[in-house]
Amino acid sequence: MSITSSHEPVRTGLFIGGAERFTDDVLRVADPAKPGVIVGEAASASADDVAEAISAAKGAYRGWRTLTPAERAEKMLHAIDGIADDRDTDAAILSQENGKIRMEGWIDALVFELRWRLALDLADEVDQGRMLETAPGIPVTTEVSYQPLGVTTIIVPFNWPIAILGAALPHALLAGNPVIVKPPPSAPLATTRVVQRVAEKLPAGVLNVVTGEDANMSQLIQSPDVAKVCFTGSVGGGKKMMEMGAASLTRVTLELGGNDAAIFAEDAIIDDTHLDRIFAAVYDTTGQICMNAKRIYVHRSRMDELIAGLDERLSKTVLGYGLDESTTMGPLHQPAQKAFVEELIQETKDSGAEVREYGELPGGDMTDGNFVRPALVINPDPSLRVVTQEQFGPVIGVIPFDSEEEAVAAANDTWAGLCGSVWTADPETAQRIGSQLVCGYVWVNDHGATRLDLRAPFGGMKQSGFGREQGIDGVRAFQDTHSIATIDPEALAAMAH
Repeated sequence: MSITSSHEPVRTGLFIGGAERFTDDVLRVADPAKPGVIVGEAASASADDVAEAISAAKGAYRGWRTLTPAERAEKMLHAIDGIADDRDTDAAILSQENGKIRMEGWIDALVFELRWRLALDLADEVDQGRMLETAPGIPVTTEVSYQPLGVTTIIVPFNWPIAILGAALPHALLAGNPVIVKPPPSAPLATTRVVQRVAEKLPAGVLNVVTGEDANMSQLIQSPDVAKVCFTGSVGGGKKMMEMGAASLTRVTLELGGNDAAIFAEDAIIDDTHLDRIFAAVYDTTGQICMNAKRIYVHRSRMDELIAGLDERLSKTVLGYGLDESTTMGPLHQPAQKAFVEELIQETKDSGAEVREYGELPGGDMTDGNFVRPALVINPDPSLRVVTQEQFGPVIGVIPFDSEEEAVAAANDTWAGLCGSVWTADPETAQRIGSQLVCGYVWVNDHGATRLDLRAPFGGMKQSGFGREQGIDGVRAFQDTHSIATIDPEALAAMAH
């Protein structure tokens, strides 16, 4: 793995069976803020490379699974040692290939380490089974235990690739599964660097990383030697994973898109602290986070107050390059997403709704970058796509309501079920509303990735996916139950009489 500085092109290879390898074909990674600028090159795996990665992981499976969870945890603790030494460089590279501001890149890498270390705390629970004693009509004593599934593929998206990897990778490894990581093809560099540094300290084949075009990656999902795929991405991508895995009955965990609702009750606390929280929940990473707030429902009596607070914060937006200290918001990652968000904003304007846009588009070598001015939409028609679809960009609708029942119904009236939030001064109101939201995770007086409890199970309902990551539930997602029943002669004899 070679890198000279954050100002020169980065080069990453594949890491298969304990060895780095480079390829003649490469992925050229473009800077979303500066069209034409190449951040670096990542190896582009062939189908044969992918097959070798699967073979290496399969070969490592027996040795890895026969270790105790405590032994695996000890090796994993060693593997993460010193991971922070290159965090500044990782953050700078991620900022350039993704578009996010440098601090978010730094946090992205930090969360990976936090999730890894929290997973290791679960080592004593990994093999905790249970014993079922004999019962009337059941003359057996049954031991219920857990076994690892086998070779696992983890596919991460561009927006928070390193942090998202930390929600699944350590849990899969701790459970006894060798892993192949597939970073996003549009932003593979920083993720590959982090994974390789960890993999180099683990037994050969236990952790592998392959980058390249999706066309060559189908075996990562369809091979009969792959037991599990953990995918984070779009709803469309999740459907494709299920379709591809069906032929070999590959198990899947899907963490997909969201259309998160934030509900501000009549007694909501709307001070600077809470306004900063909701602002970050909407506009962090230029709106490109699955668990960002995507719709705000606010009691009609508090609407003007909330809008004024968001307006004040949006007015300070500085669009620019992610590595510039003055920048508060970077570009969208892809030109196609920029076009989609601009289309949503224009459609909303055409409907007659009030749309407020903020900040100035940067010029110079960033004139044609993927920048979109952040926007606030006041009381849009609920049928507009800015309300019904996941924007994945810096725009949100603020919609008034008059009754709690109305707000809950509107929040649940969506295809998605990832997250939601309730903003209120009353714990009983928070519990009452929060328990009615049909989604996998609910915050109270906060919202968003930076406030996620990294110990708690995380995942969606409806088309936001299924399966859970993090915590012991995240470990169990990479295990299967195993029962051994032993006949009890006395119980059997008693049945005979």
